[in-house]
Amino acid sequence: MKILVIIPAYNEEESIASVINQIRCYAPEADILVINDGSVDATSERAVKAGAKVVNLPFNLGIGGAMQTGYIYAKYHSYDVAIQVDGDNQHDPSYIQKLIRPIADNSADMVIGSRYVGKTIYKSTVFRRVGMVFFTFLIGLLTDKWIMDTTSGFRAVNKDIIDLFASDYPVDYPEVDVLVRLYKKKFRIIELPVEMKARKTGKSSITPIRSIYYMIKVTLSLIIETIKH
Repeated sequence: MKILVIIPAYNEEESIASVINQIRCYAPEADILVINDGSVDATSERAVKAGAKVVNLPFNLGIGGAMQTGYIYAKYHSYDVAIQVDGDNQHDPSYIQKLIRPIADNSADMVIGSRYVGKTIYKSTVFRRVGMVFFTFLIGLLTDKWIMDTTSGFRAVNKDIIDLFASDYPVDYPEVDVLVRLYKKKFRIIELPVEMKARKTGKSSITPIRSIYYMIKVTLSLIIETIKH
């Protein structure tokens, strides 16, 4: 089984080598692809030095464009599983094998590493928690399916979803949007509990204003997607 870990990274020079080294430790059989999303720091150079394959985008496309680039690469090179691991060191690579297992035994098409199922020590802000509850109920209303951690980017997908995402992937804020799309196409999605770490380096792009914009835009996108199908 060919496994690709896709790391979207924007100005993550301080953490990218550590992320790559941890993945090599916990998933030595996996290939590692860093999508350098228009970084203006040394992210690309440090990723190459750490031994990862790197695709350098000419400018910042955002998470949707970066991840679709990774899925196109995965499809072109015939990978069976693709796993998204963020470049900020918040996703714990020790859980990669856990996320792969249900795909390997064909009991799931997508596996989400969830902060909100089971017992975890993860603590989120009140605002983030409210948004998470809102999207959980919105997806439940639209699909009759319940996902507790709708915005987790720590997720693994099988070959069928790789092929789908390579040709059709949301540009903006894709994590929630794709869940509705996949449910409408009858894909099997499960959540497994994982621990996530606090960001130690770099700067988060999430602000209160962006969060409000995110909620409005994703809500409209989900409603439109539901109407289309």
